[in-house]
Amino acid sequence: MKKLIAILMVMVMALSFAACSGGAPGGASDVHRLVMVTGGDAGTYYAFGGVIANVLTESIDNVEVTATTSGASAANARSLNNKEADLAILQNDVLQYAITGTETMAEDGAMESLCAIASLYPEAVQLVATASSGITSIADLKGKKVCVGDQGSGSEVNAQQVLAAAGLSYDDFDVQYLSFSEASTAMQNGTVDAAFATSALPNSAITELANYTDIVVVPIDGEIADNLIAAHPFYAKTTIGEDVYGVAAADSVAMMAILACTTDLDEDVVYNITKTIFESQDALVAGHARGKDVTLETAFDGVTVDYHPGAVKYFTEKGLM
Repeated sequence: MKKLIAILMVMVMALSFAACSGGAPGGASDVHRLVMVTGGDAGTYYAFGGVIANVLTESIDNVEVTATTSGASAANARSLNNKEADLAILQNDVLQYAITGTETMAEDGAMESLCAIASLYPEAVQLVATASSGITSIADLKGKKVCVGDQGSGSEVNAQQVLAAAGLSYDDFDVQYLSFSEASTAMQNGTVDAAFATSALPNSAITELANYTDIVVVPIDGEIADNLIAAHPFYAKTTIGEDVYGVAAADSVAMMAILACTTDLDEDVVYNITKTIFESQDALVAGHARGKDVTLETAFDGVTVDYHPGAVKYFTEKGLM
């Protein structure tokens, strides 16, 4: 009798262990729990990243994605490289710099395991001037007070690249190093004539500026845009519509916000992530306005690095690779 009881107890314990461990197919042990690093909690990366994470979690069996705040692009590349995150949203130029260990990521060394899943939406390079400054073209910046962003920031790097494509340099005007919120205040006070900013549309600081000051969005187009893209293929052309800030539309260029990962992330998981993102646009749009920018037609815009094999598999099925 004691022997029978002992056998029954062992069986009960074994069943309990199996239930707790999720040992059955499709159980908890099979769930891929992924961390997606995004950006600051007030920015588009975090807001839209949260929407993407929710859509992926709800749509893909055995995948749970958690979006977390971060220091944005450069910090996100490091998190992927250090295996502190599985997915990341980051600017496409930073992704290239990280993989090659160049420019702003040179001190980190090459992060060769990083790769792209897809291009998500444009982050426009926006050159805004006060109407009273008389600036309507990049050439008009000569002799003016121009903010290029915080020194060493992504916006400043973009400003330098645009200026070089136009044949200009900092020697041609009075350089101001300010964040765009600070530049907005300075433009309202008349102490700065124009400012560069790289961000998703609309930029809240520019929206606020337009409420208090007459502004113009200065085009970055034509030969300047062509020169820029030839020198830096991670740029793509875009348009800042008149509905964005209530002023005349202007053609410009954009960096792209890229969804990235590392090559060691499971191929089937990345395939399902890619498929879900491009076949769930209604859900993305319902969660955030940037969802309307996520299309197969723009999935390759500005991407200058290798794609993950799981993404390649999906794009090949769609006849795009």
